[in-house]
Amino acid sequence: MRFAIVGCGFIGEKRAASLTPGSEIVGVADIDQKRAKSLADHHNAKCYDDWRAAINDSEVEVVIVATVHSELATIALAAVEAGKHVLLEKPGARSPAELEKLQEAALINEVQVHVGFNHRFHPAMIKAREIVDSGALGPIYFVRGRYGHGGRKGYDEEWRAKPEVSGGGELLDQGAHLIDLSRWFIGDDFQRVSSEITTYFWNMPVEDNAFLTLATGNRQVAQLSVSWTEWKNLFCLEITGRNGKLEINGLGGSYGTERLAFYKMKPEMGPPETTIYEYPGPDTSWRAELEHFLSRIRDRRNSEPNLQSTARVLSIIEQVYRDHDVAWLASENPQ
Repeated sequence: MRFAIVGCGFIGEKRAASLTPGSEIVGVADIDQKRAKSLADHHNAKCYDDWRAAINDSEVEVVIVATVHSELATIALAAVEAGKHVLLEKPGARSPAELEKLQEAALINEVQVHVGFNHRFHPAMIKAREIVDSGALGPIYFVRGRYGHGGRKGYDEEWRAKPEVSGGGELLDQGAHLIDLSRWFIGDDFQRVSSEITTYFWNMPVEDNAFLTLATGNRQVAQLSVSWTEWKNLFCLEITGRNGKLEINGLGGSYGTERLAFYKMKPEMGPPETTIYEYPGPDTSWRAELEHFLSRIRDRRNSEPNLQSTARVLSIIEQVYRDHDVAWLASENPQ
């Protein structure tokens, strides 16, 4: 496949590095021309100063959109209307309303839009899903998740601290991943949401910490917390069922070695039968996600994470923001 990348920052570079053999980057675009030229030169691609030119290039088949949140849905919609498949970075938009036209356009133009929830494609997650699907855990009771990092000097001056650009704080940033994973493992939609969001440390109008309890109609529960004041980077997800428990720790790099523990309850109960899986190598989730997306294009199947599942994640986040009457939701589309 032939790609264009719009947004040549950290994530855009990761996406470029994850391309499968035989794929080609035709062009890149970024408002920072120095950054765009660097990525273009590295991949022998065209460098555009206008993202519209990149997505309308006749050679381009797939567009990767890796911009700030306020631009995601707009650029993706233009790409879809140009007949291109789109890999749209998480969270896909600032609100579910911003996804509505995009969903309609994707159907009309018969293209695939994949939303970049790459955490589903970490090897520990893939193995955990395999165990859940095997029935070894029995019915799933609840999920617990913790995710966070500590920011950096000047974090409260960056675009994520500006609600008109970001659409929200840590709940939208890392919380979207935990909500998506909870829906994926529990296999049902959440009907009840209770929450607390606050800003403890950073001088910003958006939240730096969020705490959620989500429940399905079958009383399955997800208890989640995300933080920009986690001074040692942390990722932990626990999935508990009738017959056992899975615990995933780490995402590699500063989050620590990726590790999955399977605690299987014995018939006599007591200490569980324990199996440990470790994945110490480089992060393979980006390549695995892209391979999944390309298979969706080939097979013409609208599998998750797609616009529909993303809209459900964003609806939960929007409900939390409405419950707490945050200022930036005074308008459906903050400017």
